[in-house]
Amino acid sequence: MRQILRFVGVVTTLVGLSGAVDHLWVQPVMGVLNVLNRFVFERVEFFAGWELAANLAVAALGGVVVAAARRSGT
Repeated sequence: MRQILRFVGVVTTLVGLSGAVDHLWVQPVMGVLNVLNRFVFERVEFFAGWELAANLAVAALGGVVVAAARRSGT
């Protein structure tokens, strides 16, 4: 369970960072990780103007999941 949480946290962090980079510049390298940025944050009106903050929040959430996986003893 710990390894699964760590993997999910790392992927979530990469998705958030990749989306932030893609929002600021065009990113051709990790395009598959930009799913949230391209299909959710830019199309949902709630995130209008807050796409960068939303991507960074996803990256921070991934960091929290990684930290929680480290602390858990399971």
